[in-house]
Amino acid sequence: MSVFDILESRGFVQQYTSGVMDLLRDNVLSFYVGFDPTADSLHAGSLVPIMAMAHLQRAGHQPIALVGGGTGMVGDPSGKEEARQLLTAERIEHNKQSIKGQIGRFISFEPGKGELVDNADWLLPLNYIEFLREIGRHFSVNTMLTKASVKARLERGLSFLEFNYQILQAYDFLELYRRNGCRLQMGGDDQWGNMVAGTDLIRRVEGADAHALTFPLLTTATGAKMGKTANGAVWLDSNRLPVYDYYQYWINVDDRDVIRFLKLFTFLPLERIEELGALEGAAIRDAKRVLAFEATSICHGKEAAERAEAGAKAAFAGGGSTADMPKHQTSFPVGLLALLADSGLCQSRSDARRQVQGGAIKVAGEKISAIDFELTSECLDSEGAVVVSRGKKRKIRVIRGL
Repeated sequence: MSVFDILESRGFVQQYTSGVMDLLRDNVLSFYVGFDPTADSLHAGSLVPIMAMAHLQRAGHQPIALVGGGTGMVGDPSGKEEARQLLTAERIEHNKQSIKGQIGRFISFEPGKGELVDNADWLLPLNYIEFLREIGRHFSVNTMLTKASVKARLERGLSFLEFNYQILQAYDFLELYRRNGCRLQMGGDDQWGNMVAGTDLIRRVEGADAHALTFPLLTTATGAKMGKTANGAVWLDSNRLPVYDYYQYWINVDDRDVIRFLKLFTFLPLERIEELGALEGAAIRDAKRVLAFEATSICHGKEAAERAEAGAKAAFAGGGSTADMPKHQTSFPVGLLALLADSGLCQSRSDARRQVQGGAIKVAGEKISAIDFELTSECLDSEGAVVVSRGKKRKIRVIRGL
């Protein structure tokens, strides 16, 4: 199979310019994907482009991961009903450094294999008048207004700052073509208009062919946006989302999503995925365990995935030791509402109050209905710990703090 066939068979391909299939047959192709540093962590929704990059790199092509230190100062209007909050230069730099390390878990940046760049290097020094004369003259405002990312915002209002984003993204492509010979940009389907603007700019300025390929904008079988839960984003940073909770996200996906996610978010051969797809009834849980373990291993490493798997067995299957569960240290006595909020089992004390009143909270297996309940040293087991759970799927092991 060609790498294009691999991407298509695994569900990565949505739209592409004519000639992409032939382009991907070249011995070595330089291509890029952009990531704007709007937060200090990427989330599971970012895994679609990252995994696609990894597949192309495994096929011998050279990825360029562009972290948008420059475009991050503008904010991409694509898919947004309102303007993004402008970030300070210090916050952008912090976010940028965090994201760089996360992308490096999936693809190699060894010399000759891949590269990580920051568009602030060429966008921030630009002379505005020279930029308008060299680049701006190639863009028709009439055409820009027809792009989906712009049309969707015209009724609510689109600032001139955001309107420039399409030109800046197109210029990124031109700059990477000049610096790296980059001839392919990949990204989410909401980026199609911006990406095609880049191919047009390269054709107009350099007289060369360049191409674009988009990925589908994923939603789960329930209609939720990929990488989002009731408790927020599924972050790739373990400081934002513990590895155990990351594992739990994958093992608890809807049955209808398991095979699709195995194709997108693991490197398992399609033949193995077809075998897992044949499972029915309660056996589908085995396919979910494979998905959770593989996805967690790729993001956080095999040892972390094994610990998360052991914690899940201890919490839900009656196997392993409770010592493998996620831990939270606190002093005793401690109010239940405060514990639930501080440990992350609930988003806030008001959320904790609702969960207690709804009968979702258990301490040492006993349902707690009193919102003023306190955990004391008497709650601890012989190992100096107590298991606190929210519903059937979230449990922590609370231990005495120093």
